[in-house]
Amino acid sequence: MKFTRIAAVGGALALTAALSACGSSTKTVDQQAESGSGAGSLVGVTMPTKSSERWIHDGDNIKAALEKQGYQVDLQYAENDIPTQVNQIENQITKGAKVLIVASIDGTAITTQLQEAADKKIPVIAYDRLIRNSPNVDYYATFDNAKVGVEQATSLLVGLGLKKADGSEGDAKGPFNIELFAGSPDDNNATFFFNGAMSVLQPYLDKGTLVVKSNQKDFKTVAILRWDPATAQKRMEDVLTSSYGGGALVQGVLSPYDGLSIGILSALKSNGYGSGTQPYPIVTGQDAEVASVKSIIAGEQYSTVYKDTRELAAVTVKMADAVLKGSKPEVNNTKDYDNGKKVVPSFLLQPVTVDKTNYQKVLIESGYYTADQIK
Repeated sequence: MKFTRIAAVGGALALTAALSACGSSTKTVDQQAESGSGAGSLVGVTMPTKSSERWIHDGDNIKAALEKQGYQVDLQYAENDIPTQVNQIENQITKGAKVLIVASIDGTAITTQLQEAADKKIPVIAYDRLIRNSPNVDYYATFDNAKVGVEQATSLLVGLGLKKADGSEGDAKGPFNIELFAGSPDDNNATFFFNGAMSVLQPYLDKGTLVVKSNQKDFKTVAILRWDPATAQKRMEDVLTSSYGGGALVQGVLSPYDGLSIGILSALKSNGYGSGTQPYPIVTGQDAEVASVKSIIAGEQYSTVYKDTRELAAVTVKMADAVLKGSKPEVNNTKDYDNGKKVVPSFLLQPVTVDKTNYQKVLIESGYYTADQIK
């Protein structure tokens, strides 16, 4: 995507500035680890699933950094099963964890366990997904989730030619047929992504420049439970069958996550898209997963929003180290993340849109992937 050369530079500058305000959080995870205290406390880390490669990277990065600082780590994956995650957190409390780092499956389902943690004075750091309806969430480390949605929607407009790389109006006039997808309704981030995207797309929908032929526009209708690719594929197939007969084509798809994008593209391919006379629509994504980066290079998926989870792990480890030492972690947002019981002090990192024009610079030159990984 032409637009993302500017977005990548801007995102990188914003990330540098944000982390500079946090002092040592500009260090890599390994650099932070070398300066740790070696206190030996147990840190409980719970991740949603291993079915998405990003959560594996997150867990590994956090565990390695904490252990290099001398902490013990109990890292668990719940495979998107809420009772399993509940049991894992309870077990970590029983084992004597001094801090809990939780990437929740359902941000409303662990309030009892968090109360148990609070009763034992165990701080809780919500990791990337906000834990809702509990006053017992001490800190939140994430990316600017509303901006993720803005980046996705802007990428869609640039791909359609309605916007140019410099942000000015594009030459295309439309109307263009698009379809909307959202993430899991039990993940607080999903609403931020969707609302951020709709803040950009709604004016074009109001003018008729963009048209949702299925008329499925509200979050509850387009949300995909547990971010499941198969569910997204089935919904895309149903939409194509019900709304795109008689030669009508879908020209853009707002997809909030790479796994969903792959499912959506599979449905499109089975319906004849991807040929010379029926090209793939502009399909967005998130997380820069290997399969989607390969798809972008191949000219299938159009773009993805890259979130450097190495930096997210670094910020989270810094938070955990601070609370374990009895100090207050640095945050850069104290107003936007209300979980229904309190506004959770947060540290937000900046996302970067990636497409065929800048993946080499953003993903390979930064060391996030090697060239061989995405061949």
